[in-house]
Order: sequence, then C-alpha cells, then structure tokens
Amino acid sequence: MTVLMLAHDDDKVAERVARELRGRGTGVVQVNPSDFPSRLSMEASLHGSSSWTGRIRDRDGLDVELAGISAVWQRGITPFVMDARMSSPERAFAYGEARRGFGGVLAALANCLWVNDPMAAARAEYKPIQLAEAARVGLAVPETLITSDPRAAYDWATRLRRPIVYKPLDGVVHADEGRVRLLYTAPVTDWASLLDPAFGRTAQLLQERVQKAFEARVTVVGTEVFAVRIDAASTAAQEDWRSDYDALSYSVIHLPFDLRAKLIRLMARLGLVYGAFDLIHDVSGRWVFLEVNQRGEFGWIADKTGLAIYSAMADLLEEGA
Repeated sequence: MTVLMLAHDDDKVAERVARELRGRGTGVVQVNPSDFPSRLSMEASLHGSSSWTGRIRDRDGLDVELAGISAVWQRGITPFVMDARMSSPERAFAYGEARRGFGGVLAALANCLWVNDPMAAARAEYKPIQLAEAARVGLAVPETLITSDPRAAYDWATRLRRPIVYKPLDGVVHADEGRVRLLYTAPVTDWASLLDPAFGRTAQLLQERVQKAFEARVTVVGTEVFAVRIDAASTAAQEDWRSDYDALSYSVIHLPFDLRAKLIRLMARLGLVYGAFDLIHDVSGRWVFLEVNQRGEFGWIADKTGLAIYSAMADLLEEGA
C-alpha cells in the first residue's frame, strides 16, 4: 500500500515525513498537482463497482496504481497550470475540469485516509462555521461580528465598548493585480472609520481584542496534541505573530485535560484528522479559540521545539497504509 503526498517539489516538511515512512518500510509517492496535465497524467475507470481503478503516471517514470493508495496527504495549495495556448475562458474551464477530474477521482478512492478529507477541509475553511462549532463544544470564542453594513459595525463597536480588531476571513494572502498582499489582524482604533461607505463593499469580520497573556499554537494529529506557547517581543507580533517570526520565542506547554478534549471534539465535528489551532491565554487565565487551520504548517514549530510532530504525522498516514 502507498501513501500519496500532494505537495510542492521543494516541500521540506513532506520530504521529512516521507523519509520517516520509508524508514518504516511504508511506500510513499510525492506528486505535485501543478504538473497535471502537462507532466502528470491520470487514467481512472469505474467498472460497475464503487471503486475507481487506474493509475497516475509522469514523464520521469512514476507509475502508481490508484487501488494501491491507502492514504493521501494534501499539503498546501498546489494549483494546476493550464496550457498557455488556450484562451482565458478555456483555461478557466480546463482548470475546473482538472480539479473535478484529478481531484475528484482521488477523493473517491475507496478505503483511503485523507489528511484532510477534501469536503470536510473545504467546509472548515469558513471561519463562521469554525467559530460556531467551537462554541458548541464549549470553547470560549471572542465576541464577533460579520457584516457588510457600516452602521451595524459602528453600532456593534459602540455597544461592545471594548477594543476591537479586524481580521480577514480568508487567511492572510490577498492577490491584487499581480501583487500579493499579506493581511494580518489589525486593531481598529477609530470606530468612526467603520462608517466609511467603502466598508460595505464586502463582508467584514470584527472581533473584540482579547487581552493576551500569551498565545499558543496547538497542533493536533489524529488524537495527539502538541501545544507550544508563543511569546512575542515586537508590537507587530503582539497583534498577529505571523507578521514577525523573528520576534517570537517558543516553549512547550501542557494543556488542561478538558481543553484538549474540547479541541478533539471540535476536530471530530469538523471532520478533520489534522489541525493547527491558534489560541489565546488571556490575562484572566481563560483559553480563547481563534481558529483552526486544516492545512496549517507545523515544520517550523517542530524544528524549534523538538516536538515529535513529524513522527505523529507518519503514524497517522501509516494507519491508512
């Protein structure tokens, strides 16, 4: 049986886990979906049963039977690259066909463990769902407003009467006319600015600004929980630690049993087997849920702390094998 890793060619985290698995005698194949269909091909057949059969091949001699794939690890986004000779509408159509064909066949493989299941992963990308599910399992969540109405935003802030922040609903990366902008959590210090008509151009997420004692990155792999305290030494990192990694220091911590149990329950409700949680430990001693990233990185945190997250991921993928 084979573990299939969908990852960039230079993905060092995937390579590290692959070495771990090969050292255990488990078969591993790493492919870059961006190579489909130019360098990577798939053929898949359905013969009166619920199981797809066929293979994935590439120009370098890779030949993997679909029926032999026991686990799939979907790493970061690896977009397909369409033939530049096609028109823009043709490329858009071809991209959708590739996603539904190549991705759809892999998602339909019988008895195959996904990290994470594509449908569950897509649902978990919606922060409103995460926050609601977190509250349902008993996690503390910040007071939150999502709106496109400037007046509603202003009224909410004035009723709350506490510091607030803006957060992007879709991660930190925003493509803008050929440039990539990084969007981080930012304080909203002038509530009157919420009345700007431009506020109403899309959905906006506002939250109360939780007073932090420190933050934590909690990596959950199956039922294994790895918690790391993050202390920030710069103003930018104190608002959003992703904005200044050089200002961070890390220490391994142990979470309370009931908090660990709630994180595991949230994973189950979201249908995830892997997740990277961002939590705040506030000045009153309360743990506050911010988000869970179903594709969140763990390599740097494992390297900084020595936590056995690589081995835990290998264990999880090996279960499928």
